[in-house]
Amino acid sequence: MDTITSFSAFPAQRRHSRFLERLMLSRAVQRLLGFGFAVLLPTLAAKGGSVWETSDLSRAVTVLTIALAYWGSLTCVQRMSRFPGVRAYLLSIPAASACFGIPFLLLYVTSIELIDELYLASYLLTSLYCTAGYWVGRHYRVHKLAVVPFGKALSLCHSHGVDWRYLETPDLGEARVDGVVADLRAEFTPEWERFLAHCTLNRIPVYHATTNFERLTGRVQLGHLYENRYGSLQPDEGYEALKRSLDVLAVLALMPVALPLMALTALAIRLDSPGPALFTQPRMGFQCRPFVVYKFRSMFIDHRGTGFTQDGEDPRITRVGKAIRKYRLDELPQLFNVLKGDMSLIGPRPESMDLADWYQKDVPFFHYRHVVRPGISGWAQVEQGYAAEVDGMNEKLEYDFYYIKNISLWLDLLIVLRTIRTVLTGFGSR
Repeated sequence: MDTITSFSAFPAQRRHSRFLERLMLSRAVQRLLGFGFAVLLPTLAAKGGSVWETSDLSRAVTVLTIALAYWGSLTCVQRMSRFPGVRAYLLSIPAASACFGIPFLLLYVTSIELIDELYLASYLLTSLYCTAGYWVGRHYRVHKLAVVPFGKALSLCHSHGVDWRYLETPDLGEARVDGVVADLRAEFTPEWERFLAHCTLNRIPVYHATTNFERLTGRVQLGHLYENRYGSLQPDEGYEALKRSLDVLAVLALMPVALPLMALTALAIRLDSPGPALFTQPRMGFQCRPFVVYKFRSMFIDHRGTGFTQDGEDPRITRVGKAIRKYRLDELPQLFNVLKGDMSLIGPRPESMDLADWYQKDVPFFHYRHVVRPGISGWAQVEQGYAAEVDGMNEKLEYDFYYIKNISLWLDLLIVLRTIRTVLTGFGSR
């Protein structure tokens, strides 16, 4: 009887399980509400005005385009917001700008007329709706997780902006939680096993501790790889082919802007210090094949040192070198590495051969990071910055493995946006 009573009490302890809560938090409902606000509202408001006095084709194309752009904006933000540390309300305006801007340019090139006022109104309302909605959600909904005190769960469940509830008995009490975290490889008593089973049956999510750690931090613990060495490090081959095509198209599109910028950077380097503008170095690449990376020289040619940048103030770096390193301009020649196929725009950082040999001896699983092409920017770079020491490299490798396990168009787009922020702020430069 006690078991039946505790079993029936579980549904009420799952957060946001009541009908009204589920309705308001449903992504489908949120999309429909936003569609009415950002698409139907400006369309109906404009219908009686002068902006509607255009051809039937223009009206149809405008309404269809803003509907698709709105849907694309929400899809982009929702997909990217699933990754750790993402503040979705900061992605709303960039996503809406891309989803509305790209179709606008394509239609402009093809001379198809749009109702500009309606298009602009829908873009502004979409940006407002997404930004306000995600801001409210972030500031008024704190994730609550209960922790089962066995195995590694307690050591992995702390901070990360979560309201943790550490259980002492197999009972949630009066708490309503979003899920339960447990080390599913630990030994449980029969009471705790029944508790986890009841949670699952009543749709209270039960997360494995290491998987939950990855979900919150964007890192894969190196020790966790011993449990599944190879299966979790196999990127999707179909997306790899698509990614390669997108890399080439993106580089070709960037060249009209990048080439003049590279010319000015090369000139500044030559005027600042004697020596060539370009710097080449062997790096460890895709499938552990060495390749020669191209960079702008940022150091004096007559100063010797280690094969990697030193921590703190490195006396080998020139005045221009400090500036181009801070804003990543020294990486621009690597666009040619991307065209050659040595690199991708997004991927783990290619390490020098000296560092690769060092890390191979001291860092477990280091070479597994070469299962994908190295990148100009990557998940570790935008999350951690530069790391040369072994301890820092361990953490960097955890970010790299998270990227490999979760490689997708949405993660790459998120890294692109964070890379733009990195370039503007100089985060993690050395």
